Amino acid sequence: MSGFHEVRFPLRLALGATGGPVRRTDIVNLSNGREQRNQRWRDSRRSYDAGSGVKSLSDLYAVLEFFEARGGQLHGFRFRDPVDWKSCAPGEAVSATDQVIGTGDGAAATFQLVKTYADSGGSWMRRIVKPVSGTVAVSVNEGEQAPGAFSVDAATGVVTFAAGHVPGVGAVVRAGYEFDVPVRFDTDRIEVNLAHFDAGRIPTIQLTEILA
Repeated sequence: MSGFHEVRFPLRLALGATGGPVRRTDIVNLSNGREQRNQRWRDSRRSYDAGSGVKSLSDLYAVLEFFEARGGQLHGFRFRDPVDWKSCAPGEAVSATDQVIGTGDGAAATFQLVKTYADSGGSWMRRIVKPVSGTVAVSVNEGEQAPGAFSVDAATGVVTFAAGHVPGVGAVVRAGYEFDVPVRFDTDRIEVNLAHFDAGRIPTIQLTEILA
């Protein structure tokens, strides 16, 4: 991912941020009073306001320093979603069997990390491209793999099996992990007014997801 810095937005500020997934749907009102809905975006795109996590002058300075180091909107960076940051539910522990990431054919050695959101009505699969180093566990047919059996590219989310460990035909490959969201600042300007800040007014610091 070009123009991307593999650094994480300060975690203490990310935990207080607001935001989440955004989708784009066109709704056409028909002459009979009914409506027609058309999906404009295949995938959702996350948007956050990191200003919600700023609680002190030192927090504000940390954001300004981070903003300058990224060149404003120029370079992307990692951001931990306050709620959705691992392969399982927030209150659960990561497991090597959390998410199905593919089925072996006896030859393919690489598999992209994904996360599936599903219920009885439908499902959506999300590519995970920024796993957190050291958190990825992998299983084949629910048998957890030793660390030497595979490697993970933390910049792309691609799992590569070592020679001799390639999943066989029909073998179900699963993974568990923590992950960050690739984002960028959604502005080239951060406006600071200390008078307003002291009065409890928090600056708006918009972030938007970079889709790979």
